Amino acid sequence: MRLLPLAAILFLALALAPAEANAAGKRSLVIFVSDGLRYDSITRDNAPTMWRIRHEGVDFINSHALYPTLTTANASAIATGHYLGDTGDFANTLYVGFPVTCKMGAVVVFLEDDCVLHEMKQHAGDDYLGQTTLLQAARAQGYLTAVVGKLGPAAIQDLGALDGKAILVDDVANKPKGADGLASGSAPLDPALAADIARVTGAAVPPLVSVPNVDQQTYLSKAATLAVLPYLKKSGKPFILFFWSRDPDASQHGQTDSLGTLAPGINGATSNAAIANADASLKAITDALATLGLAKNTDIFLTADHGFATIAKSVPTADGDLPPSHLPQGFMAISVASWLGKKIFDPDQSSAPVYLDNGDHPSRGNGLIGDDPNSPDAIVAANGGSDLLWFTGPNARANAKTVFDHLMRQDYVSGVFVNDALMDAGDPKDFAGALRTSDIALNGVSHMPAPSIVVNFRSFAVKDCSAGELLCVAEIADTNLTVGQGMHGSLSRAETRNFMAAIGPDFKARYADPVPISNADITPTLAHILGLHIAPHGDLSGRVIGEALKGGKAPAVSHKILSAIPGPGGLQTVLQLQLVGGTRYFDAGGFPGRTVGLTGH
Repeated sequence: MRLLPLAAILFLALALAPAEANAAGKRSLVIFVSDGLRYDSITRDNAPTMWRIRHEGVDFINSHALYPTLTTANASAIATGHYLGDTGDFANTLYVGFPVTCKMGAVVVFLEDDCVLHEMKQHAGDDYLGQTTLLQAARAQGYLTAVVGKLGPAAIQDLGALDGKAILVDDVANKPKGADGLASGSAPLDPALAADIARVTGAAVPPLVSVPNVDQQTYLSKAATLAVLPYLKKSGKPFILFFWSRDPDASQHGQTDSLGTLAPGINGATSNAAIANADASLKAITDALATLGLAKNTDIFLTADHGFATIAKSVPTADGDLPPSHLPQGFMAISVASWLGKKIFDPDQSSAPVYLDNGDHPSRGNGLIGDDPNSPDAIVAANGGSDLLWFTGPNARANAKTVFDHLMRQDYVSGVFVNDALMDAGDPKDFAGALRTSDIALNGVSHMPAPSIVVNFRSFAVKDCSAGELLCVAEIADTNLTVGQGMHGSLSRAETRNFMAAIGPDFKARYADPVPISNADITPTLAHILGLHIAPHGDLSGRVIGEALKGGKAPAVSHKILSAIPGPGGLQTVLQLQLVGGTRYFDAGGFPGRTVGLTGH
């Protein structure tokens, strides 16, 4: 009889252990999010692991992010399977309607913060993420769950982790204070797991963000593959590992490959390195699954929260040339204050007044507009490619109408969505040219302060760019970043077209799925695979992507175009979408001729 070497015996033991642990046949899952990854940016050279999964598994060629195309908004959809009107997470930066203690009483806050998220849930209850998330449902059925990755969207997958109910390793792991010096709200970790992470990474806390974000992501990848996955395997239970890669988003935002110019913009060497960085993290996870003998019983689902565009601060000429920038940081808040004849206060600077005559600007683009910051007439939350506006007080509708009339005259605007309640409080024709916020699924069961007006900014093709149609897109962006860097948030197809793919024992092989899918379909599909029943809270939910599963058939798809009543000069907001039954998929929207991908009207 031939004896095996000791190393081979140990490897076989590792390989056989999960089969015994999962004797009941329960599937495990890996969900991997590449923040800001564009579908067309994946190549065999810069992302070989993603490219392989896309070609060997299911390639979702008709993928969609939710609008606004922002991180926490789509994170809430990925977590719950619901659209934003049900989750209450309308954008990265929100007016929340109460003073957030851990941000020194600010009422406009950036949600990529564990302390803010914890306080949001405590204050708003089911009005913020009232749905049971996939990870919460899995935990209730005996699964072990772990989330590793980017601060904010990671915790959104299971807010219970902030109280130690599940594993969460993000940017602020073991850090009592965040980058702003305020309380981080970091999640408690099992001391043994925390010690193991420190051992395998060589540090107790993650590094800071860099461009490309290699150091931090290497730390988190090691934590996931060398500590968390073995920890999950040792339990003998089925598991879900969720990894949120900050790259390529961080590097596309922060790259300096073409400052002041649109080409190469976010198609340069830094962005390509960031895509490779995300792919390296994914490869580390797939390699670890194989080494630990977990691969055969694990489905892998890949997605991106949104696409991306290059930042512009002026509207191009008819021949595509870009004039000098003239839209300053916080231009929307500044304009609203001017149109209403009111003062502007900075919610990110303890509501200090902004003195425009002295060259001041809102520090993050946000603004409280009125005579008193404690009772503003309007609130502006700057969110890059789209801004959200709220109007309060007895003159709310009149002020909204004044601002709307001005918005319809701005060449940087491409489409306006007005809250249904505001429209129906008087003659809807007062907002001729706008569609309703319900048309983009922002009206649901959540009672978080819903925006009165959502402004979509203009997007356009970059002249002399050869990278590809949806890669060569620029957008007007309300941000402190500059021309040539990257941003997202608008309703262009460059930003609704995210990268999505899947592979594993439950998914078809070498299948290009032509049916539209979105981030809201992930939880229904994976819950179906795991046999989890999640009671719905709200009607704005995604669907099971049955056609991508073994034995599944493609459903019927229809196309629809919503057009507003023509407004001044014939301008009308148009929304182009696809439907599978009652499930909506937003392709593009705005004013015809001002949004990339808006083809039919």
